[in-house]
Amino acid sequence: MAAAQGAGSSSAGPSGAPASIPGHSSSSAVAVWEWQDEFGRWRPYQGNVCRYIEQVFQASQQKGRRSGSGLVSSIPLGHADAVLAPYVIDIPSLTQFRQDTGTMRAVRRHLFPGDSAAGQGIVWEWQNDEGGWSPYEMNVCVFLEQAHATSHQQVDLGPLGYNYEVDLVARVQTNKTTKFSRSVQRRLDSPYPVTTAPAPLHTGTGCSCQQCWLNGGTGPITTRYRHSMINFPNSSAAPQVSGRTTSVSSSGVGFVPYNKPALSGARSTPRLNAQSSWALPQAGGAVGPSTGLPTSNGVSSLNLPVKMSKPSKLNQALAAAPSDPEAVVRKYLEEVKGTPADEDCIICMEKLASPSGYSDTCECSTIKPEMVGRLMNCQHSFHMLCMLAMYSNGNKDGSLQCPSCKTIYGEKTGTQPKGKMEVSTFPQSLPGHRDCGMIQIVYHISRGIQGPEHPNPGMPYTARGFPRYCYLPDNEKGRKVLELLKVAWKRRLIFTVGTSSTTGESNTVVWNEIHHKTEMDTNLSGHGYPDPNYLDNVLAELAAQGVTEDCLRK
Repeated sequence: MAAAQGAGSSSAGPSGAPASIPGHSSSSAVAVWEWQDEFGRWRPYQGNVCRYIEQVFQASQQKGRRSGSGLVSSIPLGHADAVLAPYVIDIPSLTQFRQDTGTMRAVRRHLFPGDSAAGQGIVWEWQNDEGGWSPYEMNVCVFLEQAHATSHQQVDLGPLGYNYEVDLVARVQTNKTTKFSRSVQRRLDSPYPVTTAPAPLHTGTGCSCQQCWLNGGTGPITTRYRHSMINFPNSSAAPQVSGRTTSVSSSGVGFVPYNKPALSGARSTPRLNAQSSWALPQAGGAVGPSTGLPTSNGVSSLNLPVKMSKPSKLNQALAAAPSDPEAVVRKYLEEVKGTPADEDCIICMEKLASPSGYSDTCECSTIKPEMVGRLMNCQHSFHMLCMLAMYSNGNKDGSLQCPSCKTIYGEKTGTQPKGKMEVSTFPQSLPGHRDCGMIQIVYHISRGIQGPEHPNPGMPYTARGFPRYCYLPDNEKGRKVLELLKVAWKRRLIFTVGTSSTTGESNTVVWNEIHHKTEMDTNLSGHGYPDPNYLDNVLAELAAQGVTEDCLRK
C-alpha cells in the first residue's frame, strides 16, 4: 500500500457509509487464521490451509475436553500445502515458526458469520508497488463486502485502524493524509472453513466481548520486525506499508519461500549450488543513471565482477564439509541419556522421552528414533533423527542451526543466484547522518535457470527490479555493515529464488531475511532514512545468519 504513517482517524466514515458494522450475529461461523508480516499487516492464510489448521485445532480441543489435557502443541503447515513445509504454528503462543531461519510471526484466529465475505470466499485486495495484488486483512474484507452489498459508494477505513478511504465504485483506495491512490479489486476465492462458534459472532470493530478477546489475540510480539515503526507488529491496527523491494518475507500466503516437497514440518532450506560466483568491488565503475547522483567531483566507485577461476574459500569449505548427513549431526550433537519426561523436541513437537515424530519419514541405520542429542555449545536437546531430517532436507553444506536459540554450527550458506555487487561512495549525506557521506550498493542479478538447490531445478527464474540500489551512511558502523554484507553476498545469503510477497509471482529472485534501505530519504515506508535503529537492526539480522565480525578476521 501507499506509504502511510500512524493509525487512521477514529471518526465515522462519509455520510451513508458504515463506519463500523454493528452488532453480533448468531449465524453459522467460519474461522479465518491470519499471520502478521514484518510491517504489522495481517495476512489471511488461503482457505485450504485454514481448513487444515482449524481441523487440527478443533480436534485438539475435543481431545483436550475428553482427557483434560491442553491444546495440541503445534500444527505443521506442510501437511496442508507442501509449499509451506518449513512452517509450524505453535498453538499455545499463537506463533508461526519458520524452522530453517528461526523467523517467528504472530498468528491469530478470527470467527466471522457464514454469510460474510469470509464465508463466501470473497477477498478484497489492494494493488501493490510491483503491480500485484495483496489481500486486506479479513475483517477489512468483511467490512468492505458488507458496504458493497448495501450499495455504499465510499467507506472510511479509519474505524478499523487504517488511514484510507475506499471508493467502491471506482475501486480506488486513497490515503487521507497524502492523497496517494491505488487500485482495489474484489475477487472470489475458496470459502473459509465452517466451525462451531463459542460465542455470538462479532462482525465489526473489536470490542471487549469474549469472542474479540479470545479470537482476536495476536500472540506474542515478534522480535523480527525490521525497522522503527509507529505501529508495532502486535497491533492489528498497524498501517499497511508500501511493499517495495525491501520486503523480506517470501510469500503472499504464509511465507512461501519455494515450491519444494519436503518432510512435513522439517527444515526445508534449498540445497547449495557450489558453482557460485560473486562480484567483489574494484575501482573503475560508474553509477547507474537512475540514482541522479554525479559520477565525479568526489565520488569514488568500485565495480568489477570477479570470476572464480580457481577454487574459492567457499568452494574449498564445501569440499571439506562432511557429505554424510549423519556425520554432520554426530559432529555437532552428543547423545544423551535420561531425558526429562516432560521436555519437548521443538522440531517434531513430541516429547523427547518418546520416539521422533519423523521416524516414519526419515530412516537411518545407526540413529534410532528414540535417540536424543544435545548441541555442544548451546546445550539444547532434540531427537537426533529430527536433526538428521532437518539437515537432509536443507542445504547439506556442513552447517546446522539450533532451532531453539539459532546458534549456527559451521558456516551457513544460501541459494542466491549468480550476480554482481557494486559499491560506490558519494559526498552527499543521508538524513540522520549529516556528518558523513553515503555508500551506495548496487545488486545485479539476471534471470536464469534454476539449479539443483532451487525450488524447481531446470525451470527459469525471473529477476524483477534489478539492478537494486541500496544505501548506507559512510561512517564506521556503516562501513562495518558493508563489509558484513560482502560476506553475506559471498555466502549467497542476501537473495534467494522463491515467491514474491508483493506480487505473488513464483520462481523469482526475492530478498532473504537481511533488510536493506532502498530509498535515501522519505522514511514513511520504512525503506529510507532517517532511521536511527537501522544499522543495529541489520547487524542483528546478519548475526542471525552467522555473519558476524569474526568473519572479517578470518
